[in-house]
Amino acid sequence: MRTLAILPVKRFELAKTRLRERLDPARRRLLAEAMVTDVLDILLLTPGLETVVVTNEPSVARLAAARGVVVLADPAESGQSAAASVGIAHALEGSFERALLVPGDCPALDAAELRILLDRVSVPPAVTIVADRHGSGTNALLLAPPDAIEPGFGPGSFARHQARAAAAGAAWHVEAAPGLLLDVDTAADLAELRLALAGRRTHTAAVLAGDDG
Repeated sequence: MRTLAILPVKRFELAKTRLRERLDPARRRLLAEAMVTDVLDILLLTPGLETVVVTNEPSVARLAAARGVVVLADPAESGQSAAASVGIAHALEGSFERALLVPGDCPALDAAELRILLDRVSVPPAVTIVADRHGSGTNALLLAPPDAIEPGFGPGSFARHQARAAAAGAAWHVEAAPGLLLDVDTAADLAELRLALAGRRTHTAAVLAGDDG
């Protein structure tokens, strides 16, 4: 099935503010950019997957454009769900059969896990949900068709997405993807990320190694 990956990225001055006690603004920006780079590179290495980035962050727009990725503006800039909806509209206009919504702060994303997620065949309408490590949030959605449900990220989104899928008459499934479990919002998340990336040669691992120095 023709699938569009949608990567929403907020402006870096708005990103990772809950890490301000652990990282100064320059380090938060460096970390955010490294994480987005790692996620984007995995998406681009995945066969059969096309990608768009929804952002008003100039450095991310340049990064994406240099890789030949379509960049869409985020006019409302009111959060991940609104940005994802911009990408969904683009997917519908382009006649994509599925949309994969992924965050830019899951740099432990693994190509093999992503392939397993995409290889799941479901009769539309269908919704695949990847929870965060706490089991209450959502770190990825695979929607067939792209507007199978309206995304509603944020606190309690795991149950919300299940409810929306049921209300829409869509079959829904929960997928375990360890590389997508860990998003980075707090100092505890940052510590978990260090463990998850141990031994891996990624932009994010390099930034975290610099923090240790």
